[in-house]
Amino acid sequence: MPSVKTELAITLADVEAARERVRDAVYYTPCAFSHTLTELTGQQVHLKLENLQMTGAFKERGALNRISLLTPEQAQRGVIAASAGNHAQGVAYHATRRGIRSTIVMPEPTPMVKVNATRRFGANVILHGPNYDAAYAEARRICDADGSTFIHPFDDAEVIAGQGTIGLEMLEQVDGLEAVVVPIGGGGLIGGIACAVKSRNPNIRVVGVQTSRLPSMKAAVDAGHPVTIDAATTIGDGIAVRRSGDITLPLVQKYVDEIVTVDEDEIAAAILVLLEREKTLAEGAGAAALAALLQKRTSLKNAKTAVLVGGGNIDVTLLSRIIERGLVQDGRLIRLRIHLLDRAGALQDLTTLIAKHGVNIVDTLYNRAYYGVNLGDTTIDITMETRGRDQVEELLNALTEGGYRHSRVL
Repeated sequence: MPSVKTELAITLADVEAARERVRDAVYYTPCAFSHTLTELTGQQVHLKLENLQMTGAFKERGALNRISLLTPEQAQRGVIAASAGNHAQGVAYHATRRGIRSTIVMPEPTPMVKVNATRRFGANVILHGPNYDAAYAEARRICDADGSTFIHPFDDAEVIAGQGTIGLEMLEQVDGLEAVVVPIGGGGLIGGIACAVKSRNPNIRVVGVQTSRLPSMKAAVDAGHPVTIDAATTIGDGIAVRRSGDITLPLVQKYVDEIVTVDEDEIAAAILVLLEREKTLAEGAGAAALAALLQKRTSLKNAKTAVLVGGGNIDVTLLSRIIERGLVQDGRLIRLRIHLLDRAGALQDLTTLIAKHGVNIVDTLYNRAYYGVNLGDTTIDITMETRGRDQVEELLNALTEGGYRHSRVL
């Protein structure tokens, strides 16, 4: 990416100073090597597990650094932020620990797991508007009215420096680090990390990952200035930002080597891989970086790579849907529509064939009136658990050989 001739918001010295401020109050998260993910991605993968922070995400680093620099007068007036969840929790938790009043304005569709957690950490939560932009505008209005200090989730130099402390830890934890892969929303996280690692070692490659539904930073880099893109929904709600930061963009232009995108199903698959293979719970934004490696989207070649798992605050109902969809994509959950003669024993014959191939039936639905069924016939939709695609193909061949007409139900 081309660099720009502009004064940068932070330097390595700012990140190092932030490190001293937050050192005793945030968790020094592990950056563990994964044999499984190394085999799956072709990179030497170390997972930086920021989902293990007290608030479940990296955001508290930047929030704490900003709060630490409040004057006594500012602290007395309190702080305010707009956030879909993780920044909110970081601000609430560390403000409360310091006896500072905090108000968080959250979009109305924010997952309740994040709303409730923010309240538990001591904040006054206001739900306002359909999206972050509306919540941001309301938070700014309140800030102007009551004189509280606004803490931006990414476009703030001290917040960026706080997030950059992750980069310093990665350098300490991974000897011979060659690359870092980081999710991008507004750019505060990758801006801070990239500044830290590139300032220490310019040869380390920095790769950013955005959801393909909201590639605002990629659009900004292509245009050479921040642009506002159309709103969209994504399971990566933590990086669902329509416009990159004004002060984060120059950091990205200077330090980030590559930005790639991943789609919804790819993020969901990465969440499932982390959960099943690594026993690690990640939210959508937290799994985006790994998704890019699993899908071979980056230009990295067998690099010693630190991958950021940024957060683990995921709604359990969404998680259940992700697991179910992932099982379908892997062929471990399949639904077939099978035509049968409507006679005694027909279902028993079919289930005997299915059982013979070691497939487990979890749900059935009969239908005699739809899907073009002939009189005297019926269809049955059967949802089954399998060991994977090979077993599915074996079952499909057996059904065909047995004279059953069948099709997949998607």
